[in-house]
Amino acid sequence: MISIDLETLLTILYVWIDDWYKAYGQVWMGKKAGRQAVFKDSEMLTLMIAQEYIPYPAERQYVGFMRANYRDLFPCLVDQSQFNRRARALGPVLEALRQAWLVEMGVGQGQDYLLDTKPVPVMGYKRSKKHSDFAGSAAYGYCASRQLHYFGYKLVMITTLEGVPVVYDLVPANTDERRAADAVLDKLTHAHVIADKGFLGLAWQAEVQAQTGNRVTTPKRANQHAQHPDGLEPLLNALRERIEGVFHELQHTGRPLEHLLAKTVLGLATRLIAKVTAHLLRYWLRLQYGIDVQSFLWPAHRAF
Repeated sequence: MISIDLETLLTILYVWIDDWYKAYGQVWMGKKAGRQAVFKDSEMLTLMIAQEYIPYPAERQYVGFMRANYRDLFPCLVDQSQFNRRARALGPVLEALRQAWLVEMGVGQGQDYLLDTKPVPVMGYKRSKKHSDFAGSAAYGYCASRQLHYFGYKLVMITTLEGVPVVYDLVPANTDERRAADAVLDKLTHAHVIADKGFLGLAWQAEVQAQTGNRVTTPKRANQHAQHPDGLEPLLNALRERIEGVFHELQHTGRPLEHLLAKTVLGLATRLIAKVTAHLLRYWLRLQYGIDVQSFLWPAHRAF
């Protein structure tokens, strides 16, 4: 497996993105009136993804670091407030790029998938939510497996058996697991989806199959009359660990998934898109080119 430095990664990433943007991305942004931005959208998209490989949780730190150390690659880099505004505007473009990469990689063409949810807190549990942009959208929730009370959302995600996210969404934290799954299951048809016991329910599973053709399989509770054949239960549990590995990587690379520091719903969605796209790029480089992209850790003397 090959390791590469950040400058090489930024160069590869920019070339790929700029080629795609010239062909398709400008359609998403429409015709802009007035003078064109000196700092290109392709450069913004590059840095939005690259941020998920560098452990600076605060955007101001990240922009400062790039300006101090990679100004030769991005001579017209904007300030932090402009970076934030441009990033939010480019969120849908970045998601379109991710979906284009999925198609190019042939991901999501199979019939077997994994489904799970993860807490995404957005504010302190006891802090007043009255004037927050998340009021009316996020909710108080509880994660039983971690005994975690929090205010925010559930990330509901479907991945391939290899752990590549295909479809994902954010739902209020108090949403029932099965209703949360409805937000993503309608994006698949006639697939076999493996999930945990939170998605048990014969009536709901029958409803999903009738509406989408998708078949949901979960481990059985010990007290259920009908049990799986011998050997299937351990296999289901082993497969589900793969999506837990995806959540672990999203939490522990770049900005932590549970601490994205977003102040608005749009900002949160944009940062989530960047994280999932960065995860896909990491997988693609590893699979196709044998390049292992790790998080880039800097010595204390490195400028930012």
